Amino acid sequence: MTRLWGTEAMPFIDNQLGQIQKGQLLQLARRSIEHGVLKGAPVTVVDKEFHNELLRPGAAFVTLHKQKNLRGCVGTLNAHQPLIRDVADNAFAAAFRDTRFPQVSGDELSEIHIEISVLTPREPITFSCQSELLEAIEPHIDGIVIEDGYYRSTFLPSVWEQLPDRKEFLQHLKLKAGMGKDYWSESIKAFRYRTISFGE
Repeated sequence: MTRLWGTEAMPFIDNQLGQIQKGQLLQLARRSIEHGVLKGAPVTVVDKEFHNELLRPGAAFVTLHKQKNLRGCVGTLNAHQPLIRDVADNAFAAAFRDTRFPQVSGDELSEIHIEISVLTPREPITFSCQSELLEAIEPHIDGIVIEDGYYRSTFLPSVWEQLPDRKEFLQHLKLKAGMGKDYWSESIKAFRYRTISFGE
């Protein structure tokens, strides 16, 4: 089983992130966005302000909503820095560097709802054809990454709420990667991961 974390990094599981830790991460994400409005950069993270669990390497996505509409989403698939820094960086990027949306303004801050998804390490899915891949995917549980050459995309498990059908889910994931919805090749790869998701 392929693990894409360093040898010192273990996957986060839900009981390792209590309400205090989740609250710290949500406050940090909001501070980073507020700092971005004022200074144009993510907030500086001070390690001693956080629980030790949050100093471990971690990968996270930060999703912003405004009046229940998507307002930005940026994340990391592989843990390459402490979780607190990943959250701070991705919160800033979701607010100011998601090219699908204009930058978040100070006037919007009170309307922005923040959700954080902390990822477990991704694992390869074994399959020989598309029907086997579809059968292997677990709806509402798996986040999925597909790759083929320079094509690459991911959907978080939360996307199952909009695309509950496996085939439709995979088709839209291919479209997101720049493939056609019926694209297939012998070299395509797929990976799964799970998330610990929480919001304000």
